[in-house]
Amino acid sequence: MKLRLPFIKNPPLVAVVRLAGAIGMAGRTSLSDSALAPVLERAFRRGRPSAVAMEINSPGGSPVQSSLIAGRIRRLARERDVPVYAFVEDVAASGGYWLAAIADEIWADENSILGSIGVISSGFGAHVFLARQGIERRVHTAGRSKSMLDPFRPEKKEDVERLQIILNDIHRNFIDHVTTHRKGRLAEGEDLFNGDIWLGRRAAELGLIDGIGHLVPKMRERFGDKVQFRRYAMRRPIWSRIGTELAGNVVAGIEERAAFARFGL
Repeated sequence: MKLRLPFIKNPPLVAVVRLAGAIGMAGRTSLSDSALAPVLERAFRRGRPSAVAMEINSPGGSPVQSSLIAGRIRRLARERDVPVYAFVEDVAASGGYWLAAIADEIWADENSILGSIGVISSGFGAHVFLARQGIERRVHTAGRSKSMLDPFRPEKKEDVERLQIILNDIHRNFIDHVTTHRKGRLAEGEDLFNGDIWLGRRAAELGLIDGIGHLVPKMRERFGDKVQFRRYAMRRPIWSRIGTELAGNVVAGIEERAAFARFGL
């Protein structure tokens, strides 16, 4: 282990945090605030880094977990007075872009997919199938909205209207988050919040990112050729590493694969 002695000028250090995967899925390999907390704490506090660089490759996920993770990163950045740079790999969409937006600068590959600033809720309706099989669904509640959007009962107009209110509110929070953190950089007169996606160069033109660039050369450009990198990432569970995932993780893996597939990845 290399010592960082106080009386010797050490080369600049950049802590690299890998944020790869869907956000807030059920599996233990997904990104969540509780799982990332110790990783982020070490990245910002260990070795007095000159900057923290985030490697982002995420199709999104939970808006709550996205907000919690982003909030933690910004708190640590303020407390430690450390700049944060985001480097997008294949995709930073939806919650993935929520994370990228809190960086002081966002860089991406020209083929990276960015945006999807919107909110989605999806599911299935199985009431017709149950009826054909002669299965009767019995539900008893206290509170008229308790069984809202039950997939085994016909969809109700009032349920959809209530859900749309929730989706609109989350969308507004997302828009406020992006406009706050990208203030003065977003292109005017463009509809950036309709859920659309863009590749790197177009995203740069729209102000969603600061330009095309990769982590190592960009950090060397900023901190010199002698800059050192220290990498941090969530540890995968032992059963995931040896290929014996539990059933819950298999389901989460399918959900995550579906999330990436929305962007052709």
